[in-house]
Amino acid sequence: MRSHHHHHPSLSLCSRAHQIGALALVVVTFLLTRSLDRFSAFSHSDSTPRASSRSSSDLFHAGALCWPQRGYGDTIALRIYVYDESEIDGLRELMRGRDAHITPQACLKGQWGTQVKIHRLLLKSKYRTMDKDEADFFFVPAYVKCVRMMGGLNDKEINQTYVKVLSQMPYFRRSGGRDHIFIFPSGAGAHLFRSWATYLNRSIILTPEGDRTDKRDTSAFNTWKDIIIPGNVEDGMTKFGGSRIVNPLPLNKRKYLANFFGRVQGKTGRLQLIELAKQYPDKLESPELKFSGPNKLGRADYFDHLRNAKFCLAPRGESSWTLRFYESFFVECVPVVLSDQVELPFQNVIDYTEISIKWPSTRITELLDYLQSIPDERIEEMIARGREVRCLWVYAPETAPCSAILGILWELQRKVRRFHQSAETFWLHNRSIVNRDLMEFHSWRTPVPLP
Repeated sequence: MRSHHHHHPSLSLCSRAHQIGALALVVVTFLLTRSLDRFSAFSHSDSTPRASSRSSSDLFHAGALCWPQRGYGDTIALRIYVYDESEIDGLRELMRGRDAHITPQACLKGQWGTQVKIHRLLLKSKYRTMDKDEADFFFVPAYVKCVRMMGGLNDKEINQTYVKVLSQMPYFRRSGGRDHIFIFPSGAGAHLFRSWATYLNRSIILTPEGDRTDKRDTSAFNTWKDIIIPGNVEDGMTKFGGSRIVNPLPLNKRKYLANFFGRVQGKTGRLQLIELAKQYPDKLESPELKFSGPNKLGRADYFDHLRNAKFCLAPRGESSWTLRFYESFFVECVPVVLSDQVELPFQNVIDYTEISIKWPSTRITELLDYLQSIPDERIEEMIARGREVRCLWVYAPETAPCSAILGILWELQRKVRRFHQSAETFWLHNRSIVNRDLMEFHSWRTPVPLP
């Protein structure tokens, strides 16, 4: 009977191997199932059909939710230092002119008001720091478009003053300008500073303009370092729940299929629209507008006209961007972009095919027939989705759940560098940052040499 109780090593090992194998199979099956579930969820979220039945909340998640889903991090975690106008010799001139007679309030209105609004919002921001050593970014305030338009500085003075300002910024020298932020709010972009290509070619530029190759050899906008910002829509149109200049009309109450309001500026596309309006006055409204003199078109009249069509045409003018694109969302007409080189803001989170149309500027003569073929049901869908995303065009406080400044802050977050260096920055074994003369960073004297 001893043989009955005899220990069989081979059988025991086999049983243990089976046990281990079974356990491994369970673990592998569990992990594989989870992986497939995750892949399925990812695939579903990333490849949802573009059917009109998709809810508009799935499109945008406007505000704080959309950027984390695109890999920007769970929350904004920035520190931004804002230079004070009295801190740097020359900065006051870039904000107020050579005689300091231009006020920020005078620069606040109009399509270039973003230069003031963003500055003011950052001054009040919870992401602002007063400690340069903990800053991720350095914001350089300047209202040069406004100052230039009001005669406060000419082009030569702007160029000289910018160079003087930059030479007094050791932190700009430390990073080669990569962590410094500048605003250029007009179609001229960074070309307002003639030597931008020498001094700001690594800096972050906030601008609504993505192309000026029609007048320049090169565009000042770089899609990898710069940020396209929304234009400055009239405050009286962006208020909701309060008094607005005009309110949108129901679609069936609108008189025209499309409209275009703006200066012709001798541009081919705009001239073609004027001719189309003469041929089809019942479909396209495009009157000759007076922007000065006793018959000047007032803002209320302008928006009253703009809201009276299903489609608002936004052709290229002196530059590729036009404020009319953003204004159209607040009178609730579908914007039709007729500017081939245009760049639009926040493209990582906004699908512009859901809220606008971009039509080739070379086929303007066919445009009205195309627009007339679009059913009202689709127009209403695009307008409804535009309502959800238009909060990103409003320069409201960052405490609002959705605003232009929040979008800009999220975009900045992706550009944060832990380490700062340039061709003239060096570091030693003791972690000290030094210049070419081996002088420690905090001992650098101004003016610092520039490129």
